[in-house]
Amino acid sequence: MAALTVSVVSADREVWTGEATMVVARTTEGQIGILAGHEPLLATLAEGQVRITRADGSTVTADAADGFLSVEHDTVTIVARQAALVS
Repeated sequence: MAALTVSVVSADREVWTGEATMVVARTTEGQIGILAGHEPLLATLAEGQVRITRADGSTVTADAADGFLSVEHDTVTIVARQAALVS
């Protein structure tokens, strides 16, 4: 399966970066799932969890609020005012 390059950053630091097969996030328009080959997109991020599925099937989860999500050329960038990994 094709890979996505994903970055989750908050206002003051990089929270997580790596390759993934799928990203699920909550936007102000509703929940969205992103796979490789997704059309370019810019969306307003709503408060909630971002779930990132890695190639090995493991999941990385981050709480994020107040920001945006950008998709372009299999690169997903999530910039949030507040973001932190869920332990």
